[in-house]
Order: sequence, then C-alpha cells, then structure tokens
Amino acid sequence: MAGINEFREQRLKKMDALIEKGIDPYPYRFDITHTTKELLENQDTLIKDKTSIATAGRIMLMRRQGKTTFIKIKDRKGIIQLYLSINILKDDYENVKLLDIGDIIGVKGEIFITHRGETTVAVNELTVLSKSLLPLPEKYHGIQDIELKYRKRHLDLIMNDETKNLFIRRRDIIKFIRNYLDAIDFIEVETPVLQPKYGGAFARPFNTHHNTLDMPLYLRISDELYLKRLIVGGLERVYEIARDFRNEGIDKTHNPEFTMIEIYQAYADYNDMMNLVQDMVQKMTIDIIGTTKINYKGEDIELGGEWERIDYYDTLEKYTSANIKEMDIKELKIFCENHKIDIEGKIGKGKIIDEIFKVMVEKNIKNPTFVMNQPKEISPLAKLHRDDKSKVERFELLILGTEYANAFSELNNPLEQRERFEYQMTLRKEGEMEIQEIDEDYLEAMEYGMPPTGGIGIGVDRLVMLLTGSDTIKDVLLFPLLKSK
Repeated sequence: MAGINEFREQRLKKMDALIEKGIDPYPYRFDITHTTKELLENQDTLIKDKTSIATAGRIMLMRRQGKTTFIKIKDRKGIIQLYLSINILKDDYENVKLLDIGDIIGVKGEIFITHRGETTVAVNELTVLSKSLLPLPEKYHGIQDIELKYRKRHLDLIMNDETKNLFIRRRDIIKFIRNYLDAIDFIEVETPVLQPKYGGAFARPFNTHHNTLDMPLYLRISDELYLKRLIVGGLERVYEIARDFRNEGIDKTHNPEFTMIEIYQAYADYNDMMNLVQDMVQKMTIDIIGTTKINYKGEDIELGGEWERIDYYDTLEKYTSANIKEMDIKELKIFCENHKIDIEGKIGKGKIIDEIFKVMVEKNIKNPTFVMNQPKEISPLAKLHRDDKSKVERFELLILGTEYANAFSELNNPLEQRERFEYQMTLRKEGEMEIQEIDEDYLEAMEYGMPPTGGIGIGVDRLVMLLTGSDTIKDVLLFPLLKSK
C-alpha cells in the first residue's frame, strides 16, 4: 500500500499539471448561489425553471466511468451528487482526471434527477478551489483513534457529521442561554482575562508577566469579583460567558481551559438562583432536544418538574452514618483513614469534610438536585445562613454525581469579607495552595455599598456534555489540551 508521502507526491504532480494548464489551484473566491441543502430543498423549482446554480464543497466520493464521472461533494449543510461528462465539459473534462478525494471544488450547472432518483448537478463549469495534498482517512472506517480525533479536529469534522452536529448543538445551547438572560433584562458584559489578582474560586492560576508594566498577571480562574464590582456600580443584572483557566489536572470533566457562565442579580438570593437555573435548563432542554427526559451514561434522567433540595450536612450524615459536622480535625482524619479517603494537601476542617462529601455522597445523586448550605470554611464569598451561622447560603447543582452549577447568596459585608479572606490566608500559610489572595481593590469596591445579591456559576461544557450524551469534556471542546507528542 502506498505511504502517505507517495500519495502526496502524486497529488503534487497533479497540482503542477493544473498550474501548467494556467489553472490556479488556490484561487481567491467563488460565488455560491445555493448550498447543498438549498439545492435539495428547492430541487423541483430549480428543475422546472432550469435554473443555473453554483455550489461548492469538498470531494468525498468519486466514481469514474469512461467519459463520465460522478462526484459527491460535501459542504457545511450536506452532500450532493455531481455529474461531469466529456459531452458537456468538452476539453475541460481533462481537468477532472487531476482531481482527488479531498479537493475542494466549485461547480456551475443545472439540477436534474437521475434514473435512480438522486438529485444531481449536471456540471457545465468546474473550478478547482483548493488542491488537497494529503489523503483523507478511509471513508468506511474514518478516524478510529480517539486521540487523533482530538489532535486533528479538522479531519474529525470532515469525516464525522456527528462531530459537526455536536458543535452546532453547543452553539445552540450557548445561544439559548444568551437569549434567555437577555429576555429577562440581564446585561452581557466582558471582564479582564488577564488579572493582577486571581480570585473567585479555589484553584491554582496560570501566571505570566507583563513586560511594559513590569508586573505579574494571572489568567483568570473566575470572573466573579469583577462582575460583583459591576453590581456595586449599579448594573444590577449582569452575566458573562467566560473562558476561565485553572492550572489543574485533566480528566473526563476537567480541562485547564473551559467555559463558564456567571450570573449576578441584585436584590436576590440563592433561592432566586435555584429558580433561575432550573427554569433555564428545563426550557433549554425542551428547546434543544424536545423533551426533559434524557438518557445519559446509560441512566434515565428527568430534568423536568421541581428539582430536589437537600441539606449538605443532613445528606452527609445519611450516607456516612456519622455526625461529620461535630467531628474535630483529628476525628475527621481517622474517619478518612478508615474509609480510605485521600485528603493529602487538604488543610482545614471544611476542605476535609468536603472531600468526604465528594467521595461518599455525590455518587448517590442521580436526578437534578440542589445540595444546599455548605460549610462556612469552604465558602468565603457566601453569606452566612440566616438560621445556622456554621453554614452559608450556597448550593451546588448535582446531576449523576457531577457538579453543574455553584451559587451563593453573595457576601456583601466588606468587613466580614476581609475576615474571611484573612482566614483563608492562614490556611495558605499552613500549606493549602488553592487559596485566592486578598483583593484590596475588590474590598474597597464593596465598602461603597453592594446590594443583596444572588450569584451563580454554571459549567457550560458540562451542560453541553449532558445534552449531547458526551462522556468526556474533550468531546465538547474543539481543541482540548493534550500532552505534546
């Protein structure tokens, strides 16, 4: 079997032959009158009126039969068959011999129906738009290597319509979110990606340096603190569909670069955020897939109706059969050792308790569930619970054991916020590295007065995974981060 270099040499010779004929194999543009989809949808009228059409696409199949050739080209909308004949093209038919599967061509002609009932373009003018120098993967096997799909997404998109349709659905999901929020008077904003202080989450940042200003900068781990500055400034309802960056591990639900939407509403609390995300996701699911009943990872999930609301500590006690809340650090460490829970690097009671929750509780939650009222120690930006000051008014939305959203009744007392930040810094001194620094500029903004506010962050990539049946985040990112070869 010929190697890829041999195929390339053959195609280079065909390209040279085109150039010798005075044909530019990479022209500047081509005027299209119809996409393949429009040709198929309007074929009766086009045939009746003998309309001259122009379309373009990539050659996916070619079948030569003496003085005629049948070609199938593919564009973003679909596939259509072409009929090329020496009787129509005359001397230009020789150029057909210089075509290969993978070439991009433009054609002009008229529509007709073959005796087999297939809509076809009878080509009277052929233009080479891009000569493909490398062969496509074999049609019937496509790209079997999963890693190759991620590394060479251009080939994946050419060969697999399922991939193309998945990313179109991703577009539809983001478009729905934007339209939903715009319709209820939220304002879309943009905040800095390069930040002098990182904050808004427990995560390690990517750091860089600005040469002209001679100062360190960080890729944002969250846009929360900037969006809340806008609440202070009186915008009252804001959101951002943001690219965030966290210097962390890679697994089925984590990529160092990901998409988050954060939403903040003045004069609201975490109950309002629960109502908002439930309503938005339910309407989105109906709009995107037509039903609130989905099957994901082999499990039937109902996204409709009222989502269950459960207390963090009550649920923890249910699945551990222990009063975790009242344990001290020593008792928690013994509990983790007995249950083989790895807490290396977890400093402070709250972080250890949350690791127990992740390991022993989250896997039991299937249908959409709001887990509410988390420990104060792991929620430095949330208001204390109005009925229990050991907790905060926070929830996480879990589906099939995975977190999809995190929300607070936002802490708006600047003095208490400073105390919370300072406590976090004591944990940092003890060895906890995923701690945000004290942001004096944010604290100053709060001192001008921040209204009661509800805020929520939603993982867009995970939502797309859920509504496309994708097992890994790599499937829903066009270019996931991979280790260099």
